[in-house]
Amino acid sequence: MFDMARRTTTPPPDEDFEERIVDVDVSAEMRTSFLEYAYSVIYQRALPDARDGLKPVQRRILYAMNDMNLRPDRGHVKSSRVVGEVMGKLHPHGDSAIYDALVRMAQGFSMRLPLVDGHGNFGSPDDAPAAMRYTEARLAPAAMLMVESIDEETVDFRPNYDGQEVEPEVLPSAFPNLLVNGATGIAVGMATNMAPHNLGEVIAAARHLLKHPDATLDDLMRFVPGPDLPTGGIIIGLEGIRDAYERGRGTFRMRAKAVIENITARRKGIVVTELPFNVGPERVMAKIKELVQAKKLQGIADLKDLTDRHKGLRLVIEVKNGFNPEAVLEELYRLTPMEETFGINNVALVDGEPRTLGLRELLQVYIDHRIDVVRRRSEYRRRRREERLHLVDGLIIALLNIDDVIRVIRGSDDSAQARTRLMETFGLSEAQAVYILDTPLRRLTRYDRLELEQEKERLTREIAELTEILSSERKLRQVVSKELGEVAKKYGTPRRTVLLESSGVTAAGAIPLEVADDPCLVLLSSDGLLARTKDATPLVHSAERVPHDVLAAVVPATARGEVALITSAGRALRVPVLDLAELPQTDGPPSLAGGHPIAEYVSLEPGERVVGLGSLSPDGPGLALATAQGVVKRVVPDYPANRDEFEVIGLKEGDSVVGAVALPSEDHDLVFITSNAQLLRFPASLVRPQGRPAGGVAGIRLDPGAKVIWFGAVDPSQEARVVTVAGSADALPGTPHGGVKVSDYADFPPKGRATGGVRAQRFLKGEDVLVLAWAGPAPVKAVTADGDPVELPAELGRRDGSGTAVSRPIAAIGGAIGTTPFTPPEGGSSAGGAAGGEGDGASA
Repeated sequence: MFDMARRTTTPPPDEDFEERIVDVDVSAEMRTSFLEYAYSVIYQRALPDARDGLKPVQRRILYAMNDMNLRPDRGHVKSSRVVGEVMGKLHPHGDSAIYDALVRMAQGFSMRLPLVDGHGNFGSPDDAPAAMRYTEARLAPAAMLMVESIDEETVDFRPNYDGQEVEPEVLPSAFPNLLVNGATGIAVGMATNMAPHNLGEVIAAARHLLKHPDATLDDLMRFVPGPDLPTGGIIIGLEGIRDAYERGRGTFRMRAKAVIENITARRKGIVVTELPFNVGPERVMAKIKELVQAKKLQGIADLKDLTDRHKGLRLVIEVKNGFNPEAVLEELYRLTPMEETFGINNVALVDGEPRTLGLRELLQVYIDHRIDVVRRRSEYRRRRREERLHLVDGLIIALLNIDDVIRVIRGSDDSAQARTRLMETFGLSEAQAVYILDTPLRRLTRYDRLELEQEKERLTREIAELTEILSSERKLRQVVSKELGEVAKKYGTPRRTVLLESSGVTAAGAIPLEVADDPCLVLLSSDGLLARTKDATPLVHSAERVPHDVLAAVVPATARGEVALITSAGRALRVPVLDLAELPQTDGPPSLAGGHPIAEYVSLEPGERVVGLGSLSPDGPGLALATAQGVVKRVVPDYPANRDEFEVIGLKEGDSVVGAVALPSEDHDLVFITSNAQLLRFPASLVRPQGRPAGGVAGIRLDPGAKVIWFGAVDPSQEARVVTVAGSADALPGTPHGGVKVSDYADFPPKGRATGGVRAQRFLKGEDVLVLAWAGPAPVKAVTADGDPVELPAELGRRDGSGTAVSRPIAAIGGAIGTTPFTPPEGGSSAGGAAGGEGDGASA
């Protein structure tokens, strides 16, 4: 390293003004200059004071606003006015630095207890605030605690940068601001990064330390278990927090708070309501979009920011069907700012020197400062009261000798002589004599004497109390503790951040990203609700009261498969199974209360209704359907793969489909029940499968005026029942039905296809049609339109007998579901070889 010289010119003492060159070592000059600059940055700009937790610019802002009388009960003023006042009198480092500090103290997402009440656009975690000429500010209620009793000689003052003003070296700070609001700052060779905490918890720890000066860190952490971030969220990893509280350095992970909800009837989504500290929704959305475009993040269908001032943060991430929301959420935590690391570095100034402090040291520095503030305040108040008491004593002497006082004053040549004579005559001090001379005559009345004596008693009592505080360290600590308790009671708020122990790899990390193609059952209720089960376990109705759980149709499927809704117009409407709501697993009977209406999945034409479900897998159960005019059809499973709707039967004019069932095998019976109480059953093998456009074949021969009201499939090897409900064709809707009859299915002999069947119920007087019918495996369940169960009459031994009246009108009938297992051919993909079920029901 070589030496360089710096040339300086100084005028010599003579008149020649000769040039003089001084050689200076550059390395020494740079070292000295850099140290001066570093000290200035550390002490005057970047690091907070451990006592009040404020940087110089923050302290100057609060002091200037208090001096400007910008209190919470006054109106807001332009932020530029505050900045100008601070820059002109106290802080010569530029308006942008001052305004940035003012903005941060007004941001509720940056500080746990904001010190500035801002009016206008003060920014967000993603956006910068408006210019200072557009925003307004005043002190927040919490800021009044910071400057409280500053005019009672509680802190030292020093000259400002030009020596024309004074500024406080530290604020009284009636609460531990450094721990409550945290701090960030980058100095030369060091930095500070402190997390915010809950006010009530920090004050509770401080009061415990006041009462027990030898308290350990574990004792204090019972009150302060961890940071409490302004934006809430979740903290994972308490080991790093303990390290920070013990040594002043540590790290922890912050996670967004998110829940998985049903966004629509078809889609689930992740709703984020709280984000990590200093992370905004726009940053998260930008990262998600970037990852989705780069194909590094799968399963995201849509992304919306529904945040508003009333509901707060609400970031909705819609998950594609076929993906596990829990696994997608874990990927979001891993790849996006929804999980961030916070590094604690508790560096603050103590006696003008930067130190790294733990929790106990931070609390101790604040307590020592607060004890000193209360002591100095008490000394100031005692001194002022003693001065006042001295004047009151003099005024009382004057009142007791009012005539002599007046005579002395009137006999004096001037005020100086009057002051001297009063001091000599009554033994007064100079201050008392001056105060008596300055007191108006109207104060020298009998009533004022009583007031003065009461004031003397009050002053004497207060001086005694203050003297007791100053003479007892224990009493002084009690006063500090009591004042802290009052602050916590008034300004304390519940904890926002959830603390969790670190658990390494989360359980969600083991969940596969995509939903497995597991077997399940798709269910259609009698009142038009669609849902799916989690597996293909057979379902059995019970006699317990479960509203709306009468199933009209059940079809086996897989989670990533599709099913068809068969309508009365002969159409099949394709619906992905993953779009259906999944019913929770319970030990009781199935309930479709968690399902969604058909209208949320498909659009129907006026007068069109869904009459059944069909499987779209070539290995699944076949589809059989019948029309009101007695036509029956088994459909060849050649369904088009690229169409959402297609025709499954060619209907004649005026005809409509009344029932459609998933047919597990040809061994099942196809059953017709007509409006004139005829029942026909015959083997499904008698009907040859036809292509989709075909119109079917004759199923039952109908009498004139009759029509088919119910069609289904029944396993003849099972115990089954037939339920019919009679009524009048002229009855108004909502009027009670006629007789209800329950019969054994075995009582009805099988017949040939296209025959008339046998009588299922004999009509009584006032009955001429069947209004409701059903056949299927036992036990049988009936419900009203409100879902309440209806007790059915006992089984009648005669297949052509009459019905029995019931207490309430029946709206739907159902039976046992899944009593016959369905197993597709080996290698089939419909149900994966697991047991499924067939089912049928009736809808009103």
